[in-house]
Amino acid sequence: MAVLNKIRQRSVFLIIIIALALFSFVLADVLRNGGFSSDKSVSTVATVNGVELDRVDFMNKVEAQQKQLPATAPPGQALNAVYDREVKRVLLEEQYETLGLTVQEDQLNDALSTYLSGNPTFQNEAGQFSQAKLDEYVASIRTNRQASQQWDDYIKSTKTAVLEETYFNLVTAGLVSTLADGEQEYRYQNDKINLEYAFVPFTKIADEEVPVSDSEIEAYIKSHQKEYEVAPQVDIQYISISEAASQQDIEDAELKIEKLLNERVEFNELTKQNDTIAGFRNTADIAGFVNANSENPYQDRWMFKKDIPASIKDTIYNLEVGEIYGPYKVDNTLNLSKVVAARQLPDSAKVRHILIPIGLSQADSITRTKEQAKVTADSLYNILKGNKGKFTGFVKDMSSDIASVGNDGVYDYFPYNQMVPAFRDFSFEKNVGDMGVVETRFGYHIVDVLGQKDKQRVIKVATITQDIEASEQTLNTVFSEATTFELDAQKGDFIEVAKAAGYSAKPVNKIGELDATIPGVGNNRAIVKWAFEEETEVGDIKRFSVSDGYVVAQLTRKNPKGLMSIAEASPRITPILRKEKKAAKIKETITGTTLQEVAASQGVTVQTATAVTMAAPTIPGAGNEPAVVGVAFGKKAGEETDVLVGENGVYKLRVLALNPAPALENYAAFANQLNAQVTPTVNTNVYNALKEAAEIEDNRKNFF
Repeated sequence: MAVLNKIRQRSVFLIIIIALALFSFVLADVLRNGGFSSDKSVSTVATVNGVELDRVDFMNKVEAQQKQLPATAPPGQALNAVYDREVKRVLLEEQYETLGLTVQEDQLNDALSTYLSGNPTFQNEAGQFSQAKLDEYVASIRTNRQASQQWDDYIKSTKTAVLEETYFNLVTAGLVSTLADGEQEYRYQNDKINLEYAFVPFTKIADEEVPVSDSEIEAYIKSHQKEYEVAPQVDIQYISISEAASQQDIEDAELKIEKLLNERVEFNELTKQNDTIAGFRNTADIAGFVNANSENPYQDRWMFKKDIPASIKDTIYNLEVGEIYGPYKVDNTLNLSKVVAARQLPDSAKVRHILIPIGLSQADSITRTKEQAKVTADSLYNILKGNKGKFTGFVKDMSSDIASVGNDGVYDYFPYNQMVPAFRDFSFEKNVGDMGVVETRFGYHIVDVLGQKDKQRVIKVATITQDIEASEQTLNTVFSEATTFELDAQKGDFIEVAKAAGYSAKPVNKIGELDATIPGVGNNRAIVKWAFEEETEVGDIKRFSVSDGYVVAQLTRKNPKGLMSIAEASPRITPILRKEKKAAKIKETITGTTLQEVAASQGVTVQTATAVTMAAPTIPGAGNEPAVVGVAFGKKAGEETDVLVGENGVYKLRVLALNPAPALENYAAFANQLNAQVTPTVNTNVYNALKEAAEIEDNRKNFF
């Protein structure tokens, strides 16, 4: 009924929506056939090194991928997954062609024997893969077009897997560490050095003494462009206007649901007489009344106090049979609840059972019709009535419930709502010691109630739920407010206009071209696409319809593909430039040339560090300084370094002693360490390198 009300209330809007949908359908068909122009961006999803990914083929793959994902998968997940897979395919196929890689017959057969070894269809009597069985299978499906095509697709995917494995194995083989590499790693970890050093920390100079200007940050960005490249991004701010029901709508809904409580008189067009229709208080057909007047159907089940919603359980649980509570509000609904029955039930039960299924029984491998299963269950029940001692034996010989057979058919104490209704009702509503035959969707059960715990009051509750809906007047008012705000914001300051209207402007930064979700709004590609359109400029404002009302958004920043802005890069670059300036200031104040003279000029003491390695280049009191320690390892005992700039300050060092680790007979273990570090990341790193070097034109935004 609520749905019909919504249709009646929004008839004008539905006409507009249907018209727009028809126009979208026509427009989509135009685009599907190449659009109004010859622009490849409407027919090609991407171009990878000159290879075009055709829209039709690509979207078919996206549709297939979407079917494999859960319903809760984020918008665009299937499209992005297929895109990554197709780009990888094109890049790797180029490599195969360049290297002359192909799949030979013996390679394909070896792969098939591995991939299909666990499939009984392709095994011989000994359970091993059989080429003869494979050949027999292929011959048998060639008359079936669909099965034949599926097999050909499988062979194609297997060849692709073989090529990919061969290619990456070749790359990995070229990256294997040698014994010389192993020796270098051994030295890196075990050669030690003793040092004397003077350390002047950057903290000696306050940050305020070395300001960093925007022009310096900009110059740094330009000289390190690769590190500060960014994809196109936009920032927006928006306000939300909800189509929530007004207070008047809520009061009207309360009056409407209250009318259901008492009987009413309606004129019957068929009999031409007035009919008296019972209300919720006195109706004899509780289920029929609820189902006719509620958003949710009647639930015929017993409810413990814990099963009742927390906000109303203390009230409803203590009502007498026939009493009604409400109307009461839950979220965006009004409700009437009536206690229709009450009794005592245990909160848990222990039973044992024998399941005679309809169809094939896993216990005796006999296929039974429904009638035959009932006859078998009744026969066992009649025997057990005279001798329950045979129950365990019948479980082992006859029951098809694998979950309980190992426990003599017993289900230990389980809660009320765990089992299917008929099984549950017998277990909880009968008495301990009762036994009977129960039919469920699994078949026929002989159920024996072994125990029950903690009997308490349970009730059956009939609840009428009706949505609180915004009226036509409210919808028109909200639309008018959204339109007025949009026009006012276009003339004035967005934030100030929002404050004056009682709204809070919410900023959303760094939105990407392929983003689909906007915090606070949810999935809304329309806003994202509008923000990235060429004709949309910073400061532009637009109103959008969303599921619960309207969003009015303003574009506040539009950053095309290129380099980071000064504001974005500042948090990363400012500390770097500040260190450089502090290092220069410290070096300007240093006098003398020896370690002792440098230390004296800076008012610091000469300190000692022992057993420092290149693998753990930590200088006591200073921190991790790989570059500084690396320079020291290049000096001889007794030699001093120049003044060095490190991560944490400025240094001057003297090498006291170099202590090389003893030579080993074999450095294979250290070479293997290096291989273990490199091998797991080879595939990913190679693909990323190929992708970075490729020329890719990505048009996904036009199809999502």
